[in-house]
Order: sequence, then C-alpha cells, then structure tokens
Amino acid sequence: MGYLIAATAIWAFSFSLIGVYLAGQVDTYFSVMIRIVLACLLFVPFMLRDRSAWNIRLSLLGIGAIQLGLMYLFYYQSFLLLTVPEVLLFTILTPIYVTLIENGLNRRFSAWFLLSAALSVVGAGIIRFGELESSFWQGFLMVQGTNICFATGQILYRRTILKSKQNSPEYSTFGYFYVGAAIIVVPVWLFFGQPNYPTTLIQWGILLWLGIVASGLGYYLWNKGTSRVNIGALAVMNNMLIPCGLLVNLLIWNRETDLTRLTLGGLVIVGSLIFNERFIKTRSQPRSQ
Repeated sequence: MGYLIAATAIWAFSFSLIGVYLAGQVDTYFSVMIRIVLACLLFVPFMLRDRSAWNIRLSLLGIGAIQLGLMYLFYYQSFLLLTVPEVLLFTILTPIYVTLIENGLNRRFSAWFLLSAALSVVGAGIIRFGELESSFWQGFLMVQGTNICFATGQILYRRTILKSKQNSPEYSTFGYFYVGAAIIVVPVWLFFGQPNYPTTLIQWGILLWLGIVASGLGYYLWNKGTSRVNIGALAVMNNMLIPCGLLVNLLIWNRETDLTRLTLGGLVIVGSLIFNERFIKTRSQPRSQ
C-alpha cells in the first residue's frame, strides 16, 4: 500500500501543473513525448543489466503502450476541454473499470470488491458533484478513454508480475514499459505535433519534473504497488487522487473548492479503503485447512 500512497502524493501535483502551466500553452503531443522519453532515459541504466525473459519484456511493451502511451494522449487532450476539477471529477469511474476488467479476465464476479470500488466513487462524487456546462461531453469521453487505458494497464501489469518468475529486479525490467509508450507517442508527435514548445524556464522545469518524477518514479511505484494489494484496495486507491489533487489545487492555486464536500468525500473514500482492508480482504482470503 505504501507504493500506491507515495505515487498518489506525487501525482496530486500533476493535475494542477498541467492545467495551469501547460494546457493550451505547450503542444499536447510534445508534452506527452517529452514526459515518456525522460522517464525512459531514467530506466535505461537499469535495463542494461536486465536478464528477464523476452515474454515479460514484450508484455511490458504492450502494457506501457496502453497504460501510458494511449492514456496520455487522451489525458492531455482533456485539459483543453475541461477545468482541472472537472478532469478530477470524471476520473471517479476508474475504480469500477479496474474491478470489472479484473473480474472479466478471471471470468468471475466479485460483488464485494465492486462494492468497495463503488463506495470510493460515491466519495469522489460527493467532492465534485455540481452543475456542469453543456459542452463537457467531449471532455468527459476523453477522460473515460484515459480511465479505461489506465485501469487496463494496471490489471495487465499486476497479472504479468504475479504470474511470471522474475530473473531480474523489477526496476531493471520496468524500462520496457516506457519503451512501449514511446512507440505510440513519438510517431504521433511527429505526425500531429505543433511547434508550440515551452517558452519559459517554469514550463521546462515542470516538464522535467513530470517526466522524471511523476512519470518515471510515479508509474514505477504505482505499478509495483498494484501487485501487492488486492483488487478492492487498488480500486479504492485510484480515487484517492481526487481529494489529494483538489487539495493541492486549493492550497497552492487558491481555486474555489468546497472544503465541506472535500472533507466528507475524502472520509468516504478512506472509509471504503478501511472497509476493504478490514472486511472484504478477510472474507476473500481462503480459509485454512
């Protein structure tokens, strides 16, 4: 759980940094490409010592292409259509996608894990429930594309790690995750990118932070954590980004946020995590012989 919490703390700043300093100012495809290339370079020294099987490397290439490559293309476009709080709001369905994809791949239905995910959605909805402009539908669909890619990648990575026998440390193999993402975003940038590059040191600094820390370190910590918790806890943690992201947006950029809703919704999400850990996780464990 500690890996997921650490990644959440890192990512809480990403929403506002993108929405305030990059969206509409720096070319979307360039921002995505730079983030992934920087993250990839961070892991190159470890990849040189990798001794894992080729099937694991190929799996990570595909997972990275989905969870990071395709996801970022949807994610950055959504900031051109929505405000930061709205992007956060529309991520509330990610826990449901996580639970449904896992159940679908296992060909079973776990109502208890779906319940914990639904509780976290309720908490997130409490935080950001309100009137929305009529032009938000395209942005909504973009965020749902983001959610589905992110949820799919998490589940596939979790299954890959749990079923494989690693011959190398996890960090030495993880670079292939970023290579897979780069295979998607570099050609997209070359064909569709616009010459709208960063013009200030702040924008370049933010891209460096987003690439090395948020993407490089953040996704490694998050995916490492996915294989160490049950599906209910993973689904709930996907929604912890909402109160954390809104809190950062409020404290640093002074955007209007209803503190009562933030507190109440955050308590519901934390409660769903405790419910999962204390009750659902216990019930899902096999009884001793």
